[in-house]
Amino acid sequence: MSKTHFGYTDVTPEEKTEKVRAVFESVASRYDCMNDLMSGGLHRLWKRSALHLARLAPGHKILDLAGGTGDLSLRMAQSVPDVEIILSDINQEMLRHGRDRAFDAGFVRQIRTVLADAESLPFPDASFDRVIIGFGLRNVTRPQVALNEMRRVLKPGGLAIILEFSQPTHPLVKACYDKYSFNVIPQLGAWVTGDRAAYQYLVESIRKHPDQETLLSWLKTAGFAHADYHNLLNGVVAVHRGFVL
Repeated sequence: MSKTHFGYTDVTPEEKTEKVRAVFESVASRYDCMNDLMSGGLHRLWKRSALHLARLAPGHKILDLAGGTGDLSLRMAQSVPDVEIILSDINQEMLRHGRDRAFDAGFVRQIRTVLADAESLPFPDASFDRVIIGFGLRNVTRPQVALNEMRRVLKPGGLAIILEFSQPTHPLVKACYDKYSFNVIPQLGAWVTGDRAAYQYLVESIRKHPDQETLLSWLKTAGFAHADYHNLLNGVVAVHRGFVL
């Protein structure tokens, strides 16, 4: 029987999918608050950097994959006119919060929500100008399959953007980051969401996510004509890009 990982625990692929779903159902209502607390607001700058590298233009059709509560979708709708955004996620509760945020912000026409599995997207080939996934790839059970799907639904000239936690490039930064992650984040999760285990998983899932060069190779395997990455905060976070000719 094939195995994958849920944090540091070995599980079957089916078990991981269900466990990840349960994690995000548990924390959905406090997810955005926790992002601010955990990163000290830095996640806002990281998302801004990712969108700058996405080279968005008016008229683009964009897939916000594993988009959860819609933070990236709202940023794109606010900053680029006449874009059409599909906000997708496998978790209905997260997606409900994203839909409500889009409605409250007045972007219900620009942002449409679709319940979708990143490994089996319900869209035709060459449907989108941009596909972006922010802090979601490490939660996918089979990330290479998801990258293949991202490549499939992109138009010629399209671009995939992956914003994700990565591997710090300096030993001192890594040591400080590890200490903060393991000692502070799960406790914050317990206080704010009442679910310490969910944020223990988050910390462990970051360590199981591949480093920058490995993810770069996965993009090339998926068939992107060119791929690159940009480190943020000394590699704590990285933005990977895959280009379609």
